[in-house]
Amino acid sequence: MTDANTNDYHFITTWQVEGTCAEVSDVLADPLDLPRWWPAVYLKVNEIRPADALGLGRSVRLKTKGWLPYTLAWDSTVVESRRPFGYTIEARGDVVGRGVWTFGQRGAIVDITYDWRIRADKPLLRQLSFLLKPVFEANHRWAMAQGETSLRLELARRRAVGEAEWNAVPPPPGPVTYAGIAIVGGAALVGVMLACLLARATRRGSRRDDSSARSSRADSREL
Repeated sequence: MTDANTNDYHFITTWQVEGTCAEVSDVLADPLDLPRWWPAVYLKVNEIRPADALGLGRSVRLKTKGWLPYTLAWDSTVVESRRPFGYTIEARGDVVGRGVWTFGQRGAIVDITYDWRIRADKPLLRQLSFLLKPVFEANHRWAMAQGETSLRLELARRRAVGEAEWNAVPPPPGPVTYAGIAIVGGAALVGVMLACLLARATRRGSRRDDSSARSSRADSREL
């Protein structure tokens, strides 16, 4: 889902995992642990400012990526806490906006919703969103899909009893370092080719119009 402005993005992601809201909150609300259990996306997290007594104001600096060959550097600050039913962050840096995590209990299942509204300020995204916005959106959806898989694995790991059961849980999916290069290059090439074809068609149309005008003037003179 996208907004009208080229560099504005609005994503609503839904996950369903077995567990409790408290378990999910314990995992997702600890940003410093993200690179361990969600390594496909979170490469590095450093704390800038700790939370206050109400769990608000915690600020961290993140380096993230998807399957495309670029990273995002941005700061996340908790501006609202509804623990254990979710929290809200504000983003500043390569992306600017707000993310709202909401957790709801449905029997043994936790329904998770992430409402992410941002403006892309990274130069690559800002300059190419007009051409590659669907690719950038697919990159985000891939990243969130890895998060759902990784969260399920992390919850299973935390519930494991004994070393053998813990070792039986597979590791989370790791980062992709090369898959998006061909897609981005191909999409850019297609865009350049379309622009060239459009320019060529425009030039041909202009030449035809000039030729028609000259023919009309010659006919007028003969008359």
